[in-house]
Amino acid sequence: MDFRILDASAFYAGVPFGSADDCYTTSLVFEEIKHIKKNQDALGTLLETNRLKIREPDKESTIAAVKAARDTGDYQQLSKQDVSIIALCIEMNGEIISDDFAISNVARNLGLKISPIMTQGIIDVGKWVHYCPGCRTNHTSGNECPMCGTPLKRKLLKG
Repeated sequence: MDFRILDASAFYAGVPFGSADDCYTTSLVFEEIKHIKKNQDALGTLLETNRLKIREPDKESTIAAVKAARDTGDYQQLSKQDVSIIALCIEMNGEIISDDFAISNVARNLGLKISPIMTQGIIDVGKWVHYCPGCRTNHTSGNECPMCGTPLKRKLLKG
C-alpha cells in the first residue's frame, strides 16, 4: 500500500484537510506547520481521527537520505525537515507530496514516488556541481574558487 508522506508545502496547500486519505509526516515537519492558526482545529482533528500520523524515520533510512542528498549535491539546500521526509519515504516506500525541488531531485534520483501540489514539479533530475565561471573548473562544494577566487556557481548535470 502506498502512503502519502507530507512535507510542509503540502500542509500549506491544504492537502490533508481536503482529503480522506491517511497521511504521514515527521515531528520536525509537524513542529514547522503547527502554527497554521486557521487550520489548528483541523490539525487536531486529523490527529484525533488518526488520518494524520506522525512517525520518525529509522536511522538507516536517515543515513540513506543524507547520502543520497550529498550524492546529488542537494544536501546544502535541504533542511532537517526535508531530510526527515525523504528518509520516511525510503523506510515506508510511500509517496512524497511536495513542491520542493531539492526534495524532488533527491527522491527521483532514489526512484521514490513524488507528486507536486501547486507546481508541475521538476522536469530534469541530476546532480549539482559547483563550477568556476572564471577558470572553468568544477568543485564539489564551496562559495569561492580555490584556484582563482571567483565566486562559484551551481549547475545541474542532467542524469
